[in-house]
Amino acid sequence: MGDFGFNEHHQNEVVNYMRFARAKRTLRLKTIDSCFQDLKDSRLVEDTFTVDEVTEMLDGLQMVVRGEVDTELLNMAHTNVLLLRQLFSQAEKFYLRLQSDISELENRDLLEQVAEFEKADFKSGSKEINRPKLAPLNEGGVSELLNKEIGRLQEENDKLKARLRTLESQATSALDERSKAERALKDLQVTQGEQQYAVQSQEISSLEDTVASLQAEFQKSLSAKEASQRDLQENLVSAKHDLLRVQDQLALAEKELDRKFQETAAYRNMKEILSKKNDQIKDLRRRLQKYESDD
Repeated sequence: MGDFGFNEHHQNEVVNYMRFARAKRTLRLKTIDSCFQDLKDSRLVEDTFTVDEVTEMLDGLQMVVRGEVDTELLNMAHTNVLLLRQLFSQAEKFYLRLQSDISELENRDLLEQVAEFEKADFKSGSKEINRPKLAPLNEGGVSELLNKEIGRLQEENDKLKARLRTLESQATSALDERSKAERALKDLQVTQGEQQYAVQSQEISSLEDTVASLQAEFQKSLSAKEASQRDLQENLVSAKHDLLRVQDQLALAEKELDRKFQETAAYRNMKEILSKKNDQIKDLRRRLQKYESDD
């Protein structure tokens, strides 16, 4: 499958779809086998049959098998449309326009490669493989973007922390300088008088302004960090809501599949065959009771 240029994630997606298709195909073949077996059990109970009886049985079997095959082909076509819908929906979220080459669907070389891959996967299917859990179909692109946004915010957070440490270091240095200036001012007050004291007071005022500016910048950086964290939390909540909505859609889809299965021709045919068998059993019981009463 490496010849198709798939990465590991997409290859796992193809494997899962092929296994789904194989399971559906196996189930339909079992249904067809049961149609033949039911004919053998319900009709082939005598040693000889006329041409008309054989023709009738074959015509009935043909109708049942034809209905099963037609239903399976139609269901597979609709399933493929749903798969394309999922892929196109994900692509449209990123404003992509996917194109398909219908002629490639009959490429014998590619079909043989797919067949060989399916055989290899079927041979190794008995081994236990730890497969990653699939992400919700409608959430893959959102999660990837959200993870990138989280990484970007974490990087900005690290930069803010580094900037904060720098500001704290500058503030500490400014406070140390202020303490030194105050001590120097006291010494100057003793030796140089009021004029030099005024000069030192201006320096102290300048240092205080510097400290106030650093504190304001620190508060601004802290506010930006808190805003980024709030945005990240809102994105996480939104992604969780999307996940719950997708889960609800999947549950509704499963119920719809169960309902459609009960409406298929196979289900109705099996139900009709069981009804006929029950009638036959009831008839045999009545006959048996009649013979026992005669004895």
